[in-house]
Amino acid sequence: MSEGKFAVVTGAGTGVGKATGAALVANGWTVAFVGRRRGPLDAAVTATGAPERAVAIPCDISEASQVDELFAEVKERFGRLDLLFNNAGMSYKSVMIDEIPVEVWNDVVGVNLTGSFLCARAAFGIMRHQKPMGGRIINNGSVSAYAPRPGSVPYTATKHAITGLTKTLALDGRPFDIACGQIDIGNALTEMAMAMTKGVPQANGTTAVEATMDVQRVADAVLHMASLRLDANVLFMTVMATKMPYVGRG
Repeated sequence: MSEGKFAVVTGAGTGVGKATGAALVANGWTVAFVGRRRGPLDAAVTATGAPERAVAIPCDISEASQVDELFAEVKERFGRLDLLFNNAGMSYKSVMIDEIPVEVWNDVVGVNLTGSFLCARAAFGIMRHQKPMGGRIINNGSVSAYAPRPGSVPYTATKHAITGLTKTLALDGRPFDIACGQIDIGNALTEMAMAMTKGVPQANGTTAVEATMDVQRVADAVLHMASLRLDANVLFMTVMATKMPYVGRG
């Protein structure tokens, strides 16, 4: 149980973000549920059963001005920030690089990488200057931060970059009691992962159904990382469906 702890979760209207936000609220956190669409955010907040400790704040995290407004509102509402879960992300269909529109690349980079940078930048600034100083940033990396799927250049490139963001924030945060870790998720059964149950391209050229896991397993893992005292940090954690192809992928 974390009393008087305040968190921002991006991509919180559905999937991993929604489940993680709910788990944090259930364990005593006050949480800003952040995403582009008001409707899913309001539904996620209502589903927590604790509206006094959950607030929906629409924001396009790829837009710097909106991110600045988001964290200014968080600071005004909460007074401090103890956790950022940098979760929002998007992907694209499996396709070779020469068939990827530049606009798609820019969109994926804008959300997955620039959005994570903008949110981390704002959160770090609050955590560095608040009293007591410090906090935790958890980035959603994905197993694609290590092992790509076929035809996934934009998504995989951004997720590899998230690993660099995590390592640098973990280093730069030391003097300010800001811990940064990364959770690398494999086949949590969200809307984004529904294709796994029907068949997705494999490295050997075949298409195969892949094992999935309940998204609550991810929420539990993030909650564990978030619940540590700031003198300890899970730098990288991989939580994945046990039988999915990852070790030995390709």
